[in-house]
Amino acid sequence: MYDAGRLLGQSVLTHEQPFCERYGRGPSGVFAVVVTFVRAGIHHIFIGPDHIVFILGLMLLGGGLARVLSVATAFTLAHSITLALAATGHLEISARIVEPLIALSIVYIGIENLRARPGTRDRRAMLAFTFGLVHGLGFAGVLRELGLPGEALGWSLLSFNLGVELGQACIILAVIPLLGFLRATRPRTALRAVAAGSWGIIAAGGYWFVQRLLVHP
Repeated sequence: MYDAGRLLGQSVLTHEQPFCERYGRGPSGVFAVVVTFVRAGIHHIFIGPDHIVFILGLMLLGGGLARVLSVATAFTLAHSITLALAATGHLEISARIVEPLIALSIVYIGIENLRARPGTRDRRAMLAFTFGLVHGLGFAGVLRELGLPGEALGWSLLSFNLGVELGQACIILAVIPLLGFLRATRPRTALRAVAAGSWGIIAAGGYWFVQRLLVHP
């Protein structure tokens, strides 16, 4: 594709990729990029059961608004860093490594929930940041498949991140009030729900770990 004799980009069309998208300049082009990548970020969260389970694991122990925000912020900061580095080609780690590590992060969160006791240090913010670095690499793989528009690289990264955060916020807003209600009205049921949920998280993460090792030998 050319603009005033200057090559803007080129693409090979195949059966798997029958078309390519180019975004114009100016406000209309920026708006198109923002809408496209916000939607992609939200879509990725809701079709990615591993990310949903990880977020649920981080939220199972509940806590006040400040605690929940600290955990969510730590995860956001971490995955934003590695997402930007990997999506722009400054950091390259094979999916054969990244995907099993994401599964292991889910297993670890479930174990951490089972080990938690009243009065012990809440390490969820630290774990959210540490594992968020790994999850960001997974998000970057999705962005590479979508194709980052060179004309609006910053906007596409920012918009995809915003979409991811909106998806995560929907999950958090659905889970935290329910857990808070259970703790206030049925504390024993809430404890059993946390234990059962944690074991479910461990089982899911373990299954994905084995599956991804077999898929990526």
